[in-house]
Amino acid sequence: MYFEFYEPKFPISKIYNRNQRHWFVLTLSNLKQHRPKSRKGKINWARSQEADHFANTVKLYRQGKYDADSFRRFRLQHGAYGTRLTSDYAMVRIKLPAGEIYPHQLEKLSQLSEQFSIGSAHFSTRENIQLHWVVLEDVSEIFRGLAEVGLTTREACGNSIRNVMCSPLSGVCPDEEFDSTPYALATARFFLRNPMAQNLPRKFKFNFTCCEKHGMVRMVDVGLIPQTRQQEGSTQKGFKVFLGGGLGNKSFVGYQLEEFTPEEDLLFTSMAVVRIFDRIGDRKNMARNRMRYLVNEMGWEKFQNLVLKERAIVRATQSVVTRLNVDDTPNEIKRPIRISDESGSSNSDGYERWLKGNTFKQKQSGYYSVFITLEAGDITSNQLNILSELIQDFSSEGLARCGFNQDVALRFVHEDDLPRLYSQLLNAGLAKSGALTMAAPIGCSGTTSCNLALTNSHRLAKEIQRKFLELKLDEDDDLRDSSIKISGCPNSCGQHGIATIGFFGGGGRVGKDMYPNYMMQLGGRSDGETMLGISCLRVPAKRVIPVILKIIDLFKQNKKPEDDLKSWIRRVVNGIDDSEIKSMDDIKKILTPLITPPSKTDDPDFYSDYGNDTSYHTKTGKGECAA
Repeated sequence: MYFEFYEPKFPISKIYNRNQRHWFVLTLSNLKQHRPKSRKGKINWARSQEADHFANTVKLYRQGKYDADSFRRFRLQHGAYGTRLTSDYAMVRIKLPAGEIYPHQLEKLSQLSEQFSIGSAHFSTRENIQLHWVVLEDVSEIFRGLAEVGLTTREACGNSIRNVMCSPLSGVCPDEEFDSTPYALATARFFLRNPMAQNLPRKFKFNFTCCEKHGMVRMVDVGLIPQTRQQEGSTQKGFKVFLGGGLGNKSFVGYQLEEFTPEEDLLFTSMAVVRIFDRIGDRKNMARNRMRYLVNEMGWEKFQNLVLKERAIVRATQSVVTRLNVDDTPNEIKRPIRISDESGSSNSDGYERWLKGNTFKQKQSGYYSVFITLEAGDITSNQLNILSELIQDFSSEGLARCGFNQDVALRFVHEDDLPRLYSQLLNAGLAKSGALTMAAPIGCSGTTSCNLALTNSHRLAKEIQRKFLELKLDEDDDLRDSSIKISGCPNSCGQHGIATIGFFGGGGRVGKDMYPNYMMQLGGRSDGETMLGISCLRVPAKRVIPVILKIIDLFKQNKKPEDDLKSWIRRVVNGIDDSEIKSMDDIKKILTPLITPPSKTDDPDFYSDYGNDTSYHTKTGKGECAA
C-alpha cells in the first residue's frame, strides 16, 4: 500500500489510497495505526516467576532472614548491581543477546524508566541497557515488566556467563563470510540459566563478530569470527576462536585456538573452555580469577592442549540432544510503508556531515546501517519511545542493534529514506554527528553510580564529545578511525586499554588538596591487529581536553601524507617515527606544561571533578564484579 500526502503543509492531510481508490483524512493518531506492527523477537528470554522470587527474597533480606553476602550474590545473579555507596538502590542491567532490541521492548523500557528509574536509560559497551537508581523493592516490578516483552536481566551480573555479544554489522558487513548472529543467539540461549554457568570463579564473556575489523574478539574470554573453508567440493562453515583475552586492571590479548573450528564443534569448544575455567580457575584470589590470568599463568600451549583434550571428552560424553539450536532463518526484510511528505531534505542543515559520520553502506544494495550516537550511552525515556517509532518507520528488518560504543544501529534503512530519518532524529535530539568517528568517546558510569570509580569518566566523555563536535573534528578523515575511551578506575569498563587515546581515573594531590586525574595510555586498538595501549603520563581531569587537542596538533605538524592519527601514534609509541616527535618521551616533554597543577587559590575549579562543584576526594565502596 502506498500513501501520498495531498496537502502536506496542513496538520491534517488528505491521503489517496491508490489500491482502494479513495481519499481519507490523515491525523497523527491514525498515522500511528498505519505504522507496521512491531515484530516480536524470535526468543523469549524471560521467566515471569523470577520476579516473584526476587521480591520474596528482598523481603527476607529486609527482615534479616537472608544474610548480606548471600543476598548480594543472589541479587547479582538476577541482574541487579549495587549502586554507589548505598544498599537501598540498585542498577538493573537488561541483557540484549546479540544486541537485538525490538520496538515494543523499547516502549516498555521507556515506561519502566519513568516509573521506577530516573527517566533515562544507559546503553553500555556490552550490549546491555541499564536502569539506574532503582529502589531495591522496585526491582521485581521491573522484572515483571521486562517479562511481558521477553527480556531478562538473569546473569547480566555476577559470576556467570554474561550477555553474549555480536557485532551490530553482522549480517550486513561486506567483509564477513556469513552472519554469526544466529550462533550468538543460540549460544546465549544454551548458557542462560544453565547449571554449569551459575557459579563460575568469575564473570565470563563471549563475543561474536563479522570480520577482523568490526569486533573485539581478542579482548574477551571467547571471541569468534565466522569463516568458511572448502572441503570435498562443498563450503563448510566454522569460526576462528580466540581464548583468554580481556580488559581489566591487567589486560591480555587472546590467542587463536586452531586454524579452523567447524560449526559443529562450536558448542563443544565453548563447553570445554567453560568447564576448564570452572574446574581450575582461581576462586580464592578475586583480583586474579578471570580466565585470562589462568591462561597467562599456565602458558598458552598448555592451556590450548587442555582445551582440545577437554573438547574431545565433551564431544564423546554429551547426549545427542545437547546441541546449539541455531535458527538461521533470515529475518524478513520489508521496507516500511513510505509516506511522502516535505520533511527530510538532503539540504537540511548538517545532513551531509551526519551522513558521513553516522552511516555504513551495507552489502545489501540500496541499504545503510545508521548509527545513533548518544552522549556516553545516555537516552531519555521520551527518546526511547521515539526510537521505537523510528525503527518501525525506517528499518526494513524491524529491530535495532546495540553497538560496542554505547550507540544504537538502525539497519536496513533504504538510502532514499536517509534524509527523512535525519530530519526525525534532529527533531528528537538524536542527530549528533560523528558516531563512527573519534568524536564519540566511550565513558563508563564512573562516580555517577559505580562503587569503584575514582573519577566522573561518564561526564568527561560528554564534555569531550561536545568539544569535538563544536570544533567539527568529526569531519576530519585523519581522526575518523581513532578512538577515545575513558574508565573511572583501572578496571577498564570504559575499555581504555584498546583506545588510540585512553584514560583511567585516579587522584592527585598538591599538599593537602586533592584533584581528579587520569593515567593516559596511547596506541591501543582492537580492529584486526589488536594491541594494548602504553601508559604515558597522568593528566588532571580539567586538562584532558587541552591535552588531546595538543596531541592532535602535534600529529598534524608531524604526519606523513598517508598517516592517520592511529598509525602516527603507534609509530611514536614504538619509538620508530622519524619526525620531531620520535618517542613517548618527546610527547611527555611537550605536554608537561599543560598538566602542571596550579594552586587552589589560582584555579579552584581545577580541584573539582566534572559534574561536581565541591572539592575532589576519593571515596569508594566495595566492588561487586567478583561477588
